[in-house]
Amino acid sequence: MTGRVGFFSRKAEKAGREAAALQHVRERRSVLLMIPVAMLLIIGLGAMLSASSVVAIRATDGVDNLFFFKRQLMWVGLGLSAFVITVRVPYRMWARWAFPMFVLSTIGLVATLLVGDARGGATRWIEVGPLTIQMSEFAKFATVALLAAALTKKEQWLRHFPHFAYPVAAILGTIAALLLLQPDFGTLLIIIAAAFTVMVASAAPLRFIAGLGFLGAALMTAMAVAAPYRMRRLTSFVDPLADPLGAGHQAVQSLVALGTGGWLGVGLGASRARWSFLPNAHTDFIFAIIGEETGFAGSLLVVLVFAAFAAVGVRIALKAPDRFGRLLAVGIVGWLTFQALVNIGGVVAVLPITGVPLPFVSSGGNAMLVALGAVGVLVNIARTPAPAAAARGSDVRS
Repeated sequence: MTGRVGFFSRKAEKAGREAAALQHVRERRSVLLMIPVAMLLIIGLGAMLSASSVVAIRATDGVDNLFFFKRQLMWVGLGLSAFVITVRVPYRMWARWAFPMFVLSTIGLVATLLVGDARGGATRWIEVGPLTIQMSEFAKFATVALLAAALTKKEQWLRHFPHFAYPVAAILGTIAALLLLQPDFGTLLIIIAAAFTVMVASAAPLRFIAGLGFLGAALMTAMAVAAPYRMRRLTSFVDPLADPLGAGHQAVQSLVALGTGGWLGVGLGASRARWSFLPNAHTDFIFAIIGEETGFAGSLLVVLVFAAFAAVGVRIALKAPDRFGRLLAVGIVGWLTFQALVNIGGVVAVLPITGVPLPFVSSGGNAMLVALGAVGVLVNIARTPAPAAAARGSDVRS
């Protein structure tokens, strides 16, 4: 009898050690994810301090050259608060809340069209007292969460095309229609890219995904060609010097700033492009300021940090406890990584300029809050144990 008790005791002790080892691995993944995010926040605040000073002086009539920097600090603080909250929310709750969040996001997008603030021919922002809110940022997370929930719920029926196509078309079609009315083609591209990563990670056959992808690409191309301002962006991307004072102005000045930086940069706070040579230096083109002040070395560091974030995020998605966690994680990683790629690609003139901020770095208002909240969801997925995790020893070696 004593021998049997000792056997079960040793077995329980072994299971406890394996569970502790697995939990250590999960905690390590979450820490590895937070390191690049923290680095990007620090880099972003440093770049903001320099890039926004000139425009802040003009916006405040010389009263406060730290105006936009302090606003960025506020949004980082709100974003970190959102991170603390979402880390503690069990990620499976987002499947339950996905549809209400999506409905609220669509209502917000409709409200933006009705009462939003028009700037540069686009209506994308709502003024709430001293704050400017862009509802499309909330729509990014809501769309990813709802698509992940829908494809998880229909997992057993995804080999039938209607069960796959109808929910995807309804979700993306609703968001696409509202974003094109603003218009906000850049945000729509990012949402579609994030949705594509969710679909690829789902149980849907690749031929269904390829079919929808081909149709979506054809529609996006047609919309890009149909709008004159989008065509000007495309033609200026092909040859920015053809109109250096017009459509190609931002691209040309961005390349000048990057070229001026050389290998090691002109020095922190010594940017010349921020003196109105480069429009939107503290928002969409902050990467150009980083390249000018810290050179190729600093630019490469930012790219490598984003690559590290993507690599750890994908690892978290692969090790997620269930299908919903996997789809939600890969959607968040796809959204933030593709947005960084599109922003940096536009700054270095290898992609058309789309007007989207660089995640965790640019001055982007509530974009910072939503992005850091999404990182909290990723950390929660990373820390959540899988069912019967103690029985699987393979994770310990990962």
